[in-house]
Amino acid sequence: MGEGVALHLVTDRLESRRPLGGALAAAVRGGVDGIQVREKGQPADLVLEATREALEAVAGRAAVLVNDRADVALIAGAGGVHLPGRSLPPGGARALLPRAGGWLLGVSVHSLAEARAAVAAGADYVTYGHVFPTGSKPGLASRGLAALAEVVANVDAPVLAIGGIDPANVGAVLETGCAGVAVIRAILGAGDPERAAAALRGAMEKARARPRHPLVHRGKGG
Repeated sequence: MGEGVALHLVTDRLESRRPLGGALAAAVRGGVDGIQVREKGQPADLVLEATREALEAVAGRAAVLVNDRADVALIAGAGGVHLPGRSLPPGGARALLPRAGGWLLGVSVHSLAEARAAVAAGADYVTYGHVFPTGSKPGLASRGLAALAEVVANVDAPVLAIGGIDPANVGAVLETGCAGVAVIRAILGAGDPERAAAALRGAMEKARARPRHPLVHRGKGG
C-alpha cells in the first residue's frame, strides 16, 4: 500500500509562499523525505547558502540533494547531487562524489534512451517528466502515464515522476511502478506546506502499487 515510495520536493523561491527554510521544515513534517535544492542561475555562494539553509531546516529528517552543483553539495555536506539536462555528464559527476557515505546521484531525463544512458553512466535514480501539464513547462506537451510506465519497466533503477502531480492523480502515477514523485508547486505553492505534503503523502500511502525499484536514501545530509 504505497510502501517505500519517495516524496521529493524541488525548491523554487518564486513558488514558495513563505520563507524557504520554514516551508521546507513544514514540508518534511508533512511527509517529504527528499529535498532537491534548485537555485537556477544563482552564483555558487548563494546556492551554498540555500543548501545550508535546507540542511538546517530538515535537521537530518530528509535527504538533501543539490541541483547541478556537485561542488556545492560536497562543501555543504549534502546527501547527493541531481543533474538537470545540459549539465555535467553523469559519469563525470559520479567520479567527483565520495565512494563512501552513500551519496546519491540523480539525473533528469525525458526519454527511455536518456534514462538508460544515465543509469549506465552511474546514476542511482532518474527523474522522468513532465508527466502531466504543468505551469513550469508552458507550451510543452506532457509525456503521460504510458511513457512513464515504459521507462519504469525498462530501466533497472528507481524512477521518480515529476510534472503536474497532486493528490488526485498520484495514485495513477504510482501504479506505473515508479519509485515515487517529485513536486514543486503542489507543496511550495500551498498556503500550508505541511498540510499539502501530508495530503500528498496520504494519497501515496493509499496507492496499491509498489515501486519496481525503491529509492533508498542512503545518505541524509545534516
